Amino acid sequence: LLLVWGCGGTAIIWLAGLQSLPRQVYEAAIIDGAGPFQRFTRITLPLLTPYALFLWIMGTIGALQIFTQAYIIGTGAPGDSLLFYALYLFHRAFRYFEMGYASAMAWVLFLITVAVCLWQLRVSRRWVHYEQE
Repeated sequence: LLLVWGCGGTAIIWLAGLQSLPRQVYEAAIIDGAGPFQRFTRITLPLLTPYALFLWIMGTIGALQIFTQAYIIGTGAPGDSLLFYALYLFHRAFRYFEMGYASAMAWVLFLITVAVCLWQLRVSRRWVHYEQE
């Protein structure tokens, strides 16, 4: 329920992607006899892959750095069940005042985030289709 407020930005990005699709391609597909399902799977989905990649990367970054939701809900969670990495980092820095340890944890989180995003960009070469002029 706490993550519902973030759906609006995602919906706006998908809407912007749908509005940026060239109409000429759809008109040519209709003239060639492509049905609605073929137009969706062969035109719409491939042209939306850059937007999907962006949302995938942003979602991964957000998931790796989740803090607010865990902090709001997790302060009284049994057995540290909601102790995500960022919340643990916060506790080390501001509850136990281990700033050096928390700083090292932040660097590890940064390096993991960069590594995962670079992996996503590398994998995306296979399935992301950019419009060529």
